[in-house]
Amino acid sequence: MIKISKAVQEALDNGKPIVALESTIISHGMPYPENVQTARNVENIIKELGAVPATICIMDGFLKVGLTDDELELLGKAEGVIKTSRRDIPIVLAKKAYGATTVSATMIIAELAGIKVFVTGGIGGVHRGSEDTMDISADLDELSRTSVAVVCAGIKSILDLGLTLEYLETKGVPVLSYGTKELPAFYTRTSGFEVDYKVDTPNEFAVIMKNKWDLGMNGGIVIANPIPLKYSMPLEVINEAIDEALSELDQKGIKGKESTPFLLSKITDITKGNSLASNIQLIYNNARLGAKIAVEYQKLPK
Repeated sequence: MIKISKAVQEALDNGKPIVALESTIISHGMPYPENVQTARNVENIIKELGAVPATICIMDGFLKVGLTDDELELLGKAEGVIKTSRRDIPIVLAKKAYGATTVSATMIIAELAGIKVFVTGGIGGVHRGSEDTMDISADLDELSRTSVAVVCAGIKSILDLGLTLEYLETKGVPVLSYGTKELPAFYTRTSGFEVDYKVDTPNEFAVIMKNKWDLGMNGGIVIANPIPLKYSMPLEVINEAIDEALSELDQKGIKGKESTPFLLSKITDITKGNSLASNIQLIYNNARLGAKIAVEYQKLPK
C-alpha cells in the first residue's frame, strides 16, 4: 500500500537524511498557486541543506512518500481532496481518493517508511471551548505513540495553548523550543507559555531523539521553532483576528475537521493577507531547521 519515490528510496537505502512533509497545507492550507509554489520552495530548501524531501499524501489507492513535480501540481489543483487524519487513512485508500495528510497521518506514514524527521507549519491541539465540544486534535495522541520528531512553529494560535501543553505533558511528549524557553505560537514568537526545555543546536535535538528512541521510549517529540522576527505578527493583532474568526465559526456552526481550514482562511482575510505571508515564511524556517536536524541525526552512530 506504500509507494516510495525513487529519490526517497535511494536515500533510505543509502542512509541519507530525509525530511517528511505533510500535504494538508497544499490542499487546505492556502490557495492555488501559492500552495504549489510554497511546496516546491520547501522541497528546494531541504535539498539545498543536504537532505531529501518526502512530501506525503494518498493517491490512487497508495500511501505516497515523495511526489514528483507533476504530482505536486496535480494535488495543488485538485478539488475534493480529503483532509486525511489517522481515522481516514483506510477509507481514503479504499476509495482511491486523493488524501491530503494532516500531522497525525503524515507521522504514521513517515514512520512506516522509516523517516524520523517531519516538518510542518504548526501542530493541532485542544481547541478553545473544548470543555463543551470535546474538540481535540488527533495530532496529540499520535505524538504520544508515533516515533517521529515534528518540527513546527509551535501550536497553532487558534487553539488553547495552555490545555494543549497540559495534554502533551500527560501523554509524555517532550516539547522543546529552538533557542528560547517560550513557546512560539505559529504566527507569533510569543505566547506567554514556557516549553519543557530550550535547545540551542540541531545536533542537540538529534541526540535527544536518539536517546529517547534508543531507550525504547516510543512517541514523538515537538520541536517548536519560532517564526523569524521579521515575519512575526504582534500577539494582540493575531488574537483579535482569531477572536473574530472564532465568533464567525460559531455563528456558522462549523465543526470538526473543517474548523481549522476555515479559521486560517478567515484570519488571512481579516489580516489582509499578512497571516498568509507569515504562514509561508514560518514553513520555510521550519524546513531549514528540519533539514539541519535530519542531517545531524543521520551522522549519529547507529
